[in-house]
Amino acid sequence: MSKKEVPLHALAEYLPEGALEPVLEYLHRYKIHLTITRERNSILGDYRHAIQQKNHRISVNGNLNQYAFLVTLLHEMAHLLAFEQFGNRISPHGKEWKNEYSKVLAQFLLKKVFPSDVEKALLKSIQNPSATSCGEEHLIRVLKRYDRRAAHEVLVEELEEGQLFQTRDGRIFRKGEKLRKRHKATDVTTGLVYLFSGVYEVTRVKS
Repeated sequence: MSKKEVPLHALAEYLPEGALEPVLEYLHRYKIHLTITRERNSILGDYRHAIQQKNHRISVNGNLNQYAFLVTLLHEMAHLLAFEQFGNRISPHGKEWKNEYSKVLAQFLLKKVFPSDVEKALLKSIQNPSATSCGEEHLIRVLKRYDRRAAHEVLVEELEEGQLFQTRDGRIFRKGEKLRKRHKATDVTTGLVYLFSGVYEVTRVKS
C-alpha cells in the first residue's frame, strides 16, 4: 500500500520540535484523517473534503524533511479552511485559499518552529503563496538544505556546465547553459534539448 496510518503520538517524528501540539489541535478541531504516503513524484500532499459525514482527508509524503512536511501539511490545511468557509464556489488556489494559507502559516511562524533561513523564505511566501506545495523555487532551495541526500544526488544548479546527470526515469542529460530561470540540458540519446529548474534533483553521472 502507498499510504499508512500514523498514530498521533508518532506524528512528532515527521514534524519540527514545537509543531506537534498546534498540528494536533487542527487535526482534532476539524476531524482531519491524516495519512502519510510513500514518495509521489507528481505531488507532495493532497486534500479531500468531507463527504457523506466522513472526515476531511489530507495526505502528505512521508519522505519529506520535517520542515517541508509541515509546510506541505499547512498548504493542505489551508484548502480545508477555505472549503469550510466557501465550499466549492472558489478557485482551488485563488485569493480565498491564499488568504487562509497566509494566516495559518503566520500562526506557525510565530511559534518559531522553523530555522531562520526557512522562516525568511516563508515570510516571502506569505506575500503571494504558490499554487503548488513548496512551489516557489526560493523556498524549495532553502528546504532542500535539510534533506538527507547521498553524495551523488544533486540539484541541477549545483552541476557545472557540461556535466552529465541522470533523471529518475533513467535518462542521461548533459547540462548546458543557464537561461533566465531554467537550465538547458541535452538528452544524450535523442539529442533533444530540455529546460530544467535549478532545484530539480538528479543523480550525478561520471563522465
